[in-house]
Amino acid sequence: MSDAVQPTAAEVRAAAEAVKTALDRHLAAVERRSGEDDPAVYEAFNQLAAAAEVYDELLYDRYDEVTPFEIPGTEDALPPYTGPEEPNAVSVLIRRDYSVVEPQRLLAQAQRIEAADYDDGADADASGTAHGALGILFGEFEPDEIASRHKEFGLEEGDSTLWVTASDEQAVPGEWLEAPFEGVDPQRVVCRFDVSTVFDDELDDVDEADQDDEDADDIEDDLDTELDEDEDLEPLDSDR
Repeated sequence: MSDAVQPTAAEVRAAAEAVKTALDRHLAAVERRSGEDDPAVYEAFNQLAAAAEVYDELLYDRYDEVTPFEIPGTEDALPPYTGPEEPNAVSVLIRRDYSVVEPQRLLAQAQRIEAADYDDGADADASGTAHGALGILFGEFEPDEIASRHKEFGLEEGDSTLWVTASDEQAVPGEWLEAPFEGVDPQRVVCRFDVSTVFDDELDDVDEADQDDEDADDIEDDLDTELDEDEDLEPLDSDR
C-alpha cells in the first residue's frame, strides 16, 4: 500500500480505542445476560469482532503488524434461536459435496445398475456420460448409502452441512420443492453440523506439530541417555 493511502497513526489509535470500547460493552452484556442465547450478547460479540477486524487491518496497513487474535467469521455464525419452544414440525437441510475422482468406476457402477434394470437395452445410453451415471446412481441409492459407499462409485467426499430448522406447522406439500434452500430463517435453526476438509487440514497441522515435538523430545531423550552412559566411563588420567 502506498504512503498516500496508508492510515494515519491517529486512525490506528482510534481503531484501538474502538476495540477497547467494544470489549467493555461485550463484557457488560455477558455480565447482564438473561440466558444462554441472549441477543444483546450476540450483538455485542458481532460489534467486538467488527471493531477488532478494522483495527487489525489498519495496524497491518500502517505498521505491517498483526494482532495475535483470530477474528471469527460473524457471517457464518447463527443468531440466537427464536423459533417455537415446542416445534410442531422440523425440516432437515443437507448438502454434501463430492469430487468425481474415478470416472471409469462411476460409469461402470451405473452400467451394472442399468444392465440389471433394463434387460431390453432401453435407456442404455444413460450410463455413457458422467452426468447420466450420476443420475442413475442417485436414483438407485439413498443419499446416506452413497455417502457410506462413495469410494465404490468413484467419488471423493468434500464439505457437508446439515441444518435442522423448526416451524410451527409442516410446509404445504410441493410449495418449497422448486427452491428448497431459499427462505430459511437462521433464527429457527435448532442445530447445525458441518464437516469440512478445512477442519481436517487444521487437525493435520496440529498433529504434525505434535509429532515434531515428540521427535524433538525423543532426540533429547537419546542424548540424555548417551550422556548418562558416558558418565559411567572411567575419567582419563592426565598423568598417563
